[in-house]
Amino acid sequence: MDTIMIGIAGGTGSGKSTLTKHIKNRFGDAVSVINHDSYYKDQSDLTFEQRVRTNYDHPNAFDTELLVRHLKELKAGRPILCPVYSYVEHNRTSETVEIRPTSVVVLEGLLIFQEPEIRNLLDIKIYVDTDADVRILRRIIRDVKERGRSLESVVEQYLTTVKPMHEQFIEPSKRYADLIILEGGHNQVALDMIMQRIENHIARQG
Repeated sequence: MDTIMIGIAGGTGSGKSTLTKHIKNRFGDAVSVINHDSYYKDQSDLTFEQRVRTNYDHPNAFDTELLVRHLKELKAGRPILCPVYSYVEHNRTSETVEIRPTSVVVLEGLLIFQEPEIRNLLDIKIYVDTDADVRILRRIIRDVKERGRSLESVVEQYLTTVKPMHEQFIEPSKRYADLIILEGGHNQVALDMIMQRIENHIARQG
């Protein structure tokens, strides 16, 4: 199987997940999706209070070695056991999810273009560029509604780690992108171009 790997990066709340969902919904089982968040390091040796204080927007928070190994396995046509991360416990769980090799693998995450070992495995690199005001509002809604966070904790985390890390690592990484699009899955012109590229690749696989 000739697998292409598509990386979708961008700041928090930029629309990465929306774009990824559009691709998955369109092509179904021909596409496998990996979320970079699944590869946060195991922190079982830390207390809950220590895990809460971890800077999850820094490249060091991720188990890059495991992710690179898994991407290579999928590229070679072998299935992987992807970790499952708990946002409530701020830690990797004991569960895993099997991901099988497919024609297209989509890797979504904040910092995937920051690491050369990950970047070099990606055939198509897409950066979703969205206004900072829109992104923080989306993050607040997501973290409060879906992850049970308080408004105060979301704002504090944004100011202390999310915003500084975005400026230091995420924003500069867009220079590695093959395609920079505005508003993620809401940019219909860019979406059509991406869908056509994927459709052509899948068609060549027969």
